[in-house]
Amino acid sequence: MIDVAIVGASGYAARELFRILLGHPDARVTMATSRSDEGTRVDALHPSLASRINLTCEPFDADKLASKASVAFLGLPHTASFAVTPALRERGVKVIDLSADYRLKDANVYADWYGHAHTDAVGLNEAVYGLPELFRSSIASAGLIANPGCYTSASILALAPLVAHNLIERSGIIIDAKSGVSGGGRAPKPTFHFPEANENVMAYSVGRHRHTPEIDQVLSTVGLGSDRDEPVEVIFTPHLMPMDRGIHATIYANPKGHAVEHDLMELFRAFYKDSPFVRIVNNPPSTKDSTNTNFCDITVRVVRGKILVLSCLDNLLKGASGVAVQNFNLMHGFAESAGLWL
Repeated sequence: MIDVAIVGASGYAARELFRILLGHPDARVTMATSRSDEGTRVDALHPSLASRINLTCEPFDADKLASKASVAFLGLPHTASFAVTPALRERGVKVIDLSADYRLKDANVYADWYGHAHTDAVGLNEAVYGLPELFRSSIASAGLIANPGCYTSASILALAPLVAHNLIERSGIIIDAKSGVSGGGRAPKPTFHFPEANENVMAYSVGRHRHTPEIDQVLSTVGLGSDRDEPVEVIFTPHLMPMDRGIHATIYANPKGHAVEHDLMELFRAFYKDSPFVRIVNNPPSTKDSTNTNFCDITVRVVRGKILVLSCLDNLLKGASGVAVQNFNLMHGFAESAGLWL
């Protein structure tokens, strides 16, 4: 049994982590911390957990956490994770960070996109990107995991087989993506206020969304040979949708040769044959089919000479807490799906 702590226990992703880990056969939640809700019971923050957990949120203390847990899931805002991660790692605690603080390998790129200097160069260098379908073997031996974002997981999983097999041009890739309101977190913001979000669709961060360099970076490492010398560049446009949760991405790419739809579907099935949480589906996926699951649903089409990939997942599960538990399982030699057949 592995004792774990959840640092930043008040958010939506934290709630899903509690829900998964409370049913995990090999994990026990022994500590919860929150800066804004210190002294509050976890089941008061998340009433759906009533009668399932008897923990009260504490202030963060690295020594106390290390005495209670060997793994910490960080559900902190961007730039807050690298303020606590070094102290945890010095005390032998493995860290799975759900923020973006360790996803971008270049500190200058991080500073450019997040407007804050990165202060943990060692951690940034050693962090493993936590997308199991692509980096399973590296995750197994890692002590610091950079959990991927929700938009990025849907986009990278949709494009990885095509990039890996050098079937598409590495620039001019268009990602048109939509997210439910929970993707913006639990803290109130005017954009997520019900009269603003309901019956409304809105593009945001056009040309400057922070997931863009993350998608570029990861896809640029996929595949072998000289093609990896040419970086992948995507045009990523996110939209806010009037729904609680879910990601839907429609992706357009230019093939390098003649594309056959049936062959592409078989390629995707072969690429993900050992990945329990990627489903290659025949019909265009919908967000409701993957909501409250840890699945990413993908299908491929060829339309007027272009390749279209459609991808859906739950932003709080496969896009956050679910994949975090996949990483936890791999780090400890458990079945990758342990606790995740929700």
